[in-house]
Amino acid sequence: MSEQVTLVFDIGKTHVKLQVVDCNLQPLIEAKTKNQVLQGQPYPQADVEGIWHWLVATLSDWTITESITDIVVTTHGATAALVNPALSHERALTLPILDYEYNDINEFAAEYNQLRPDFSETFSPALPAGLNLGRQLFWLSRKFPHEFAQASHILMYPQYWIWRLTGHCSTEVTSLGCHTDLWAPATKQYSSLVKKLAWSKRLGKPTSAWLEVAKVQASVAHLTGLSAHCRVFGGLHDSNASYLRYLQSQNKQDFTVISSGTWTILMSSAQGVSLDESKDMLANVDVNGHPVACARFMGGREYETICAKLGGDVVQDESEQALLHVLQQQFMVTPDFSEGNGPFGGKIPVIQAPAKSQYAQAIATLYCALMIDYQLSRLNACGNIYIEGAFIQNRLMCQLVAQLRQDQSLYLSSDGSGTVQGAAMLSQWHKASAALHHDRCYASEFDELIAYKQHWLTLLS
Repeated sequence: MSEQVTLVFDIGKTHVKLQVVDCNLQPLIEAKTKNQVLQGQPYPQADVEGIWHWLVATLSDWTITESITDIVVTTHGATAALVNPALSHERALTLPILDYEYNDINEFAAEYNQLRPDFSETFSPALPAGLNLGRQLFWLSRKFPHEFAQASHILMYPQYWIWRLTGHCSTEVTSLGCHTDLWAPATKQYSSLVKKLAWSKRLGKPTSAWLEVAKVQASVAHLTGLSAHCRVFGGLHDSNASYLRYLQSQNKQDFTVISSGTWTILMSSAQGVSLDESKDMLANVDVNGHPVACARFMGGREYETICAKLGGDVVQDESEQALLHVLQQQFMVTPDFSEGNGPFGGKIPVIQAPAKSQYAQAIATLYCALMIDYQLSRLNACGNIYIEGAFIQNRLMCQLVAQLRQDQSLYLSSDGSGTVQGAAMLSQWHKASAALHHDRCYASEFDELIAYKQHWLTLLS
């Protein structure tokens, strides 16, 4: 039998990535492109054909493609496709895939809110725009009833791509349980909303993320150079892929994983966490179907927005000297820079810093460190903290978090993408877990940090 070679197809909100790893989960080759949102009619939508053409072109160009034995798909949440495989290829997607940041879906909000389950059932807070997938689907069903009725399947976003690769329709709990209003984690069943709207048949019975669902279909093998024997697994939500690595390796000790990208999602293994839906706290669902206490804010997006508002074209500085100056001068910003998300969603932001500041990155770095610390406290986080994703590139931010969390040890993932590594584990589920590689992150030593934090919290009160 040939050596196992796994392709992870990772669709984040900002970037789309392909990475091939060997049987030890070590990277062999990778590619990345921007994830564009098409602004056409009838609403902003995922550029699925652009992603598909890039996928096909990349795989066709790689010499390693014919050696790939397994494929795992992982994507961002709050996204679904309405599909009817019985229709022609051009019409099988009965409506474009709605971008969850689209705000104009409140036309039927009063009716939806009457049907929407309580937080105690779904652990899914009411979120802005289309971040509650149930609200998206309800709007589509009322706004485009004919096209919605044509869809025989409602596919979560990872499973849409699995369908494109294999022709097989499936569903899986990590995407169903991601603030959708569609899933009841305590009972491991569809929520009362799904039952009221009679969507359960179209959503289908969930498949375990680690099970092979199908082989790559012959037409895709011909287009890409993939083997027709290549296995495709159940797939999962991207933050859950980061969490999965620790779920497999922590020997029942409490821990918190911080998955960072466009979103910063803090996931705690502790049981019995009190979730405050007003603070963007919720429960995701892990691959085993168990609730995971989470707190979120739109870290990557807010970091970029703060830098843009403060920095302009000025050269920015996030050095220790810049941070020290910002702390001493108490230059700061307070939320909200994410259009209604996070623990202070909808709050009018306060900017106490010079315009066109050369310290924009230092201010944004402090802001994100304080937001992480705030959400860790809301989760009553204990045990080790592990940071994955984009923020590990900002060492000073991580050191600030370590200083703010003196009673906990903080570690940074030493491989490029915890999402990819976690997703790839699904293709070797019954194999002993690969060792996790992390760098201990030690606390910064800014005497002014605690006073700065207190001033920041005072502005928020």
